[in-house]
Amino acid sequence: MLGLRFTKFIPDNKGKSSFDKLSKLFFQLLNYTAGDVQEALQWLNELDKEYALTNNDYAMGDFIEDLKAKGFIEEGSESGKFDLTGKSEQTIRKNALEEIFGKLKKTNQGNHKTNFTGKGDELTSDIRPFEYGDTLDSISLTESLQNAQINHGIDEFRLTQNDLQIQEKEQKSQTSTCLMIDISHSMILYGEDRITPAKKVAMALAELIKTKYPKDTLDIIVFGNDAWPIEVKDLPYLQVGPYHTNTYAGLELAMDLLRRRKTANKQIFMITDGKPTCLKEGNQYYKNSFGLDRKVVNKTLNMAAQCRRLKIPITTFMIAKDPYLQAFVREFTATNNGRAFYSSLNGLGEYVFEDFVKNRRKTIK
Repeated sequence: MLGLRFTKFIPDNKGKSSFDKLSKLFFQLLNYTAGDVQEALQWLNELDKEYALTNNDYAMGDFIEDLKAKGFIEEGSESGKFDLTGKSEQTIRKNALEEIFGKLKKTNQGNHKTNFTGKGDELTSDIRPFEYGDTLDSISLTESLQNAQINHGIDEFRLTQNDLQIQEKEQKSQTSTCLMIDISHSMILYGEDRITPAKKVAMALAELIKTKYPKDTLDIIVFGNDAWPIEVKDLPYLQVGPYHTNTYAGLELAMDLLRRRKTANKQIFMITDGKPTCLKEGNQYYKNSFGLDRKVVNKTLNMAAQCRRLKIPITTFMIAKDPYLQAFVREFTATNNGRAFYSSLNGLGEYVFEDFVKNRRKTIK
């Protein structure tokens, strides 16, 4: 058929090498072991014993040698230990992006469309008269020459400023996002692993911005008793700690980071499973894990109000279903004039992605 190219169909489960099949499972396990290569390999060995993942032609020893040869792992500082390489860290991010957001194609310029026209990359069908400050590359030559002929005739051709017509382009927006991840102890309590889905979302969002919106910026913050920024490369190794939840410190740091960004559009995404329970007062920590402590809550709400005054909306992704916790999130959201999603762990990625893209469409000039 004209215009179509046909190739042999190969099912997803077939045509893959033994290394490809094992590596997919290996990189998934790394999310649960916080980047611990040895532990991931031990789990893979156990799965191999139960499900016969390898055979006489390709065994676990071959797989480990291939991981080293392909540059995914390297000898660690301790004898017999392996460390992940930068190639592995990027692979984990790409896998998270594919798993959560689907396969996304790269664009030439990583910007977001807005509802406004102006300086940009893609032409629209809108034509308007030339104005001071317009660039020469925006001039519509055909429309301008037509105007000149109509206004001055063809016997003595001349082109004046009043003849010039501009073809509008879609304006693109840049956005600075700060992603806050709760690493308090409750993220692994009650028999539910909440930190691994949060890590996957963060890695997928980072890879999405890097590949599809490279002009955007993404800062990542973790918060427990304190808050501190981490690099994208640190995400696979992220673990929870014996921490309370100092949401105030996280918001304070997020605002500080976003103030340094020169973009007009700024936002905070916060993934959490609980209420704020901690404040730092000088060198001491004020903590109360029982119920809603008004001292902690009010300071946190004040920070949300401050973000609102700076026009920084906060989108909260709540992954706990306790009614009194959701009541706090509703009050927090109303104070900031932001948004809140009460998400299951399975739907967290879709919620984050959809809201991220939706916010791009709402950015203002």
